[in-house]
Amino acid sequence: MRSDVVKSGIPAAPNRSLLYALGYTQEELERPLIGVVCSYNEIVPGHMNLDKIAEAVKAGVRAAGGTPVEFPAIAVCDGIAMGHVGMKYSLVTRDLIADSTEAMAMAHQFDGLVMIPNCDKNVPGLLMAAARVNVPAIFVSGGPMLAGRLSDGRRTCLSHMFEAVGAYYAGKLDEDGVEEYENNACPTCGSCSGMYTANSMNCLTEAIGMALRGNGTIPAVYSARLRLAKRAGMKIMELVEKNIRPRDIMTAAAFHNAETVDMALGCSTNTMLHLPAIAHECGVQLSFDMANEISEKTPNLCHLAPAGDTYMEDLDRAGGVYAVMAELCKADLLDTSVLTCTGKTVAENLAGVVNRDETLIRPIETPYSKTGGIAVLKGNLAPDGCVVKQSAVAAEMMVHEGPARVFNSEEEAIEAIYAGKIHSGDVVVIRYEGPRGGPGMREMLNPTSAIAGMGLERDVALITDGRFSGATRGASIGHVSPEAASGGPIGLVEEGDLIAIDIPAHTIALKVSPGELERRRAAWTCPEPRIKTGYLARYAKLVSSADRGAVLD
Repeated sequence: MRSDVVKSGIPAAPNRSLLYALGYTQEELERPLIGVVCSYNEIVPGHMNLDKIAEAVKAGVRAAGGTPVEFPAIAVCDGIAMGHVGMKYSLVTRDLIADSTEAMAMAHQFDGLVMIPNCDKNVPGLLMAAARVNVPAIFVSGGPMLAGRLSDGRRTCLSHMFEAVGAYYAGKLDEDGVEEYENNACPTCGSCSGMYTANSMNCLTEAIGMALRGNGTIPAVYSARLRLAKRAGMKIMELVEKNIRPRDIMTAAAFHNAETVDMALGCSTNTMLHLPAIAHECGVQLSFDMANEISEKTPNLCHLAPAGDTYMEDLDRAGGVYAVMAELCKADLLDTSVLTCTGKTVAENLAGVVNRDETLIRPIETPYSKTGGIAVLKGNLAPDGCVVKQSAVAAEMMVHEGPARVFNSEEEAIEAIYAGKIHSGDVVVIRYEGPRGGPGMREMLNPTSAIAGMGLERDVALITDGRFSGATRGASIGHVSPEAASGGPIGLVEEGDLIAIDIPAHTIALKVSPGELERRRAAWTCPEPRIKTGYLARYAKLVSSADRGAVLD
């Protein structure tokens, strides 16, 4: 066993003495040591139940003959961090999580790992760590939140809550109306109930083969979630015995499968940051161009919130991620020969799986659209690309041209939006919010939700070198690369410049002559860094561009 180095033989006697100090018995140390990486805390709704998940996992490990050893990982609640300096600390935690988990796993030489994440950066951070350490590993999340319900019977969710604030500032909703959303949008523990980033990534752990069926969709409050956790605890022992490791599972073909499922589900644009970063740890390169290639032949089968009015509990009832994968297999869009954490191939896992609700998971023959949920646009404004969740864009905004309204921070933009200074046809440009310039690449959910809440999502586009929450809808184009702080053309845009967006053609253009752009470039100077000390300052020095997944170099 890998753990023998800390528990077997005379040389390990000092190590054993410390393990005995923890209360472990000789019998327990003779079994495989399984690290249980639990992201429980008391500030993230998606993580408040993870102590129960961890106990279920440990029960499964013991039942299968292992010794579980729990240790923590951090997690940030993006919703609570939204709209202030705290959001600068969201994306950056992905690397803190990966680094600290790597350190714990390597320092203590566990034989296997069970990862228990749930929310946005926690899932990719632990996937990155699993790939780095490359000992047998399996994922089991805390599960999604149930949708809320308003007094008139309508279901609701966090994205509606953010849009309610915009509606208030537009005079369309009073304080009592805001309070009703406030009290009903998030009714249970779990990751927020739509196809936002957390649920997108948890669904993709199934698609890439690192989690058991139901991991992405079984609601947090269902007892089936505890049973899933016990099965994950038992399954890790099989993976240890067979020495099936993350890089045996997360191959180039598996990433291709994950991006295909991503397009069919209509996942968050943040997946375009996280999948390349995870692939990087596996020695696999995912490019923006690959996303468009996959999207072009992958139909969009689901319109969960914010693209539609259905939620994760509905997707679970319809058959979950496996049912979506089964539909994709009808068109031979997945490599079903790849290995998964079940110890079986995708083909074996999908045997007998059916789509139980064709109104929620559209049949492959009658999709919402013939192309996938995400598109990458390129042009002189974004030479290296930018990303839009096209499945959540109104038809009339798929092609748009309008004058730029330029802001050098999220705060400047939100002030103008709330003050009613943004008008139909405008293209809001928010820059110096990229991985380096932010630093930390904040999500722009407040501006996009304000625009939607004011009823302008069919008239106004928003472009940023920052990123968007999975809860964002509308013509919201993020990850503009190169970012402004790295000298990207988005830093040269001036108030009133015409910007042309053509999502079907995958183009974005700043309608300014090359000569004028060169004149502006010669006069451009990079602003002073906003933060010069601490972790964010170190992060800004190391982080790469969004089109590379914002990995640290």
